[in-house]
Amino acid sequence: MEKDRSKLEKSKSKGTPVYVKYLGLSFQMFAVIGGGTYLGWWIQQQSNMKFPVWLLLFCFISIMIAFYQLWQSMKQDR
Repeated sequence: MEKDRSKLEKSKSKGTPVYVKYLGLSFQMFAVIGGGTYLGWWIQQQSNMKFPVWLLLFCFISIMIAFYQLWQSMKQDR
């Protein structure tokens, strides 16, 4: 068991640095939230409604999707 654990730790240290993974996750979150917000803005412009329902809806949905992806990624690290 100890040998397997030490091999796993060594293989993790030889890969890409941890900050690269989280830097990629930050860009992924930015893209998902930005894309969802843009989609909501575009639908809002097409609907000609005064209150920004679609913008808010797609913004909050994209934030939930981004944090779900972050949670799944963090869960895989365990």
